[in-house]
Amino acid sequence: MTDSLTHLDAQGRARMVDVGHKPPMRRRAVAECHFMAAPATLDRVIAADLPKGEALAVARLAGIGAAKRCDELVPLCHTLPLDAVAVDFERTAPDRLRVVATATTTARTGVEMEALLAVATAALTLWDMTKGVDSALHIEGLRLLEKAKEPAESDGRAQGGRP
Repeated sequence: MTDSLTHLDAQGRARMVDVGHKPPMRRRAVAECHFMAAPATLDRVIAADLPKGEALAVARLAGIGAAKRCDELVPLCHTLPLDAVAVDFERTAPDRLRVVATATTTARTGVEMEALLAVATAALTLWDMTKGVDSALHIEGLRLLEKAKEPAESDGRAQGGRP
């Protein structure tokens, strides 16, 4: 691990890291968080029985959309050609919904910020969709579970662009 922060120049000013020298790689990141609500609220989320509509469908779309716009929201993120983003939900306890996002790309830099933003946005959307029926909501445990990379295949994206 390096001793210096890569997003700072020699004078300590914020900068975007130059990844031009790095080869494109197939990259994958998985992030999670937990959306906490009353059991009756999560029953309604699962049953798609909320005043604002189908919360899981809306949250999934919000998470995917957020990943696609990560470079617009996080100032020093690179623009990435995302290959795929998936957002999934699993009820792990009566009052707990696990939110997981997986993002993949073929690029010169990692896709973990996109996965983290996807999962956070999905959870925030669940909050927005349920706040009218439950005032004791919270989100916890936002974290990166996995990041991986492997050599990119020759499929027209070797330069990090679209095929």
